[in-house]
Amino acid sequence: MLTLKNAGFSHGQTKIFQGVNLTVPRGETFCLLGPNGCGKTTLIDCILGILKLAQGDIFLGKAGSGNNEIGKLSSRQIARIVAYVPQTHTIHFSFSVLDILLMGRTPYTPFYSSPKPMEIKQAEKLLAALHLSHLKDRDYTRLSGGERQLVMILRALIQDTPMIVMDEPTAHLDFKNELMVLETIANLIKDRGITLVMATHFPNHAFYFENAGIPVRVGFMDQQQLHLAGSPSQALTQENLARFYGVKTSVISQAVPGKGTIKQIIPLHTLPTNPMDSK
Repeated sequence: MLTLKNAGFSHGQTKIFQGVNLTVPRGETFCLLGPNGCGKTTLIDCILGILKLAQGDIFLGKAGSGNNEIGKLSSRQIARIVAYVPQTHTIHFSFSVLDILLMGRTPYTPFYSSPKPMEIKQAEKLLAALHLSHLKDRDYTRLSGGERQLVMILRALIQDTPMIVMDEPTAHLDFKNELMVLETIANLIKDRGITLVMATHFPNHAFYFENAGIPVRVGFMDQQQLHLAGSPSQALTQENLARFYGVKTSVISQAVPGKGTIKQIIPLHTLPTNPMDSK
């Protein structure tokens, strides 16, 4: 569904990442991890066609299967393949929640045209499926952070793309709303078989998807490189978390009735940044 070949990007003379090679098959979830400032959001912006690579190629679909190199696609064509859920979303005009959802149909709506009645019914059906019908006519600017993120996910769904890219979808959410968003994402992946690329600051998110039985791989951004590390069980080791985050952790397994054995990361303390400090 997504292929990157020797991808690199620079801001002026500053290299952000280079030599990135990645293939994400249809139906797989790829969690992009790494510390602040490592280039996760920049890589996502390149995948979305917002930023242009300095070198290499990005293909939306199998590389070499046609004219699907992202630099050759229009923004409308890209928007029919991949939808985007940002970490924050602010609108200064009083659109209703229904209006926000229908903006997801923009790639299919001719200029100066309005959404079709069937598209309005589709949006109402999505709201009902998540028990959010009571928000339909609410002012989007007056929603809580969790409600906004759920609306953004629904807008991505109504866009009807085979792939969704999310950048920190649970940023700024409280405990319950974070879990609600993760549950929604997991259920949608299972029900629709979509491909998900998600950048997150929380490694436990990758374990959440693995614990839910979703095919998921993990990669770490660090030192201008993408390090592919396998499944969460393979990637989220104490050694890797110390290497990429500088944090001492304990990875635990816990048997949970009805869910089998699940894994979680317990952070213990930060590690010295200078190896000599530990001697």
